[in-house]
Amino acid sequence: MKKTALVAAVLVIAYGCYIGVSLMFLPSVGILQNRKTNLTIQVKDWQGEYHPFTVGPKNRYWTPSGAIPSEMKWAVIVAEDANFYKHEGVDVKALKNAIKYDLEKKSFARGASTITQQVAKNLFLSREKTISRKIKEIVLARRMEEELTKGRIIELYLNVVELGPMVYGVGHGARYYFGKPASALTPRECAFLAAMLPGPRVAYNPYKNLDKVVKRSDMILRLLRGKGVLSEGEYRQALQQLPNVAGLQRKVDASIKQEETTFRNTSSATLPGAGEEPKKEGEPLPPASQPAPEGAPGGDGQGGTASVGGGTQEMEKK
Repeated sequence: MKKTALVAAVLVIAYGCYIGVSLMFLPSVGILQNRKTNLTIQVKDWQGEYHPFTVGPKNRYWTPSGAIPSEMKWAVIVAEDANFYKHEGVDVKALKNAIKYDLEKKSFARGASTITQQVAKNLFLSREKTISRKIKEIVLARRMEEELTKGRIIELYLNVVELGPMVYGVGHGARYYFGKPASALTPRECAFLAAMLPGPRVAYNPYKNLDKVVKRSDMILRLLRGKGVLSEGEYRQALQQLPNVAGLQRKVDASIKQEETTFRNTSSATLPGAGEEPKKEGEPLPPASQPAPEGAPGGDGQGGTASVGGGTQEMEKK
């Protein structure tokens, strides 16, 4: 019995040392202060393949904070992290509740990650669900809150969130679903994109569960009204507007054809037309963002000229 306890103690100490050493080698978040910084990470498509993704102005869909509607910023805050402006990177109460829930379920079922933690994970860490990764995420989130403004954090978050098949960031999401730049999104469209965040691949995939996404966007609009972000008239008008997801059915049909082609390629090399790929309609480049006051939660203005590259992280929501 004593031997077992001794072995357990040694393992705990060794694991603690491992975490301590790994924390010493965490990347610096200071480079993110420079708004001209470009960071290259790896993202995973819906077929499991990795692709390089640029976080920064060199990404053609990059949308600076001043071009993101305040309704878009508040939509993700009320939906994903209601205490964003109160915590310092970690929502302690939510974390305690998550730990209690996970212990009861004996799994990492609930993460309780704040927006800041999600940015830290998406930019610097992997998606593995381990205690060590969670500790790193918390440490990086605290450092971000010390070195970055809330406005910069929400800008980074909204430019890396997954919203569809290889659709990352609200700039690309606005073009993909609505055929417009993010700056032109209506309150309903902002709520629609925010509603997809918990699971754009399955649970809140508008290809399969459009009604579910619309219903959740209704809830987000109510929260925006409750926060005073929308007036009563704006709220009523948004509820009456049905999201105009231009070409969504066409995209669904093209996706189905691509899956069928992939199946034919992998199941039989002799089938006629097995090597043909369905043509994908190209999406236009977004217009250059016009200088504008941020006029939205957490606005700030920073500049710089450095450009860095690195990282092999996979982005995920939580």
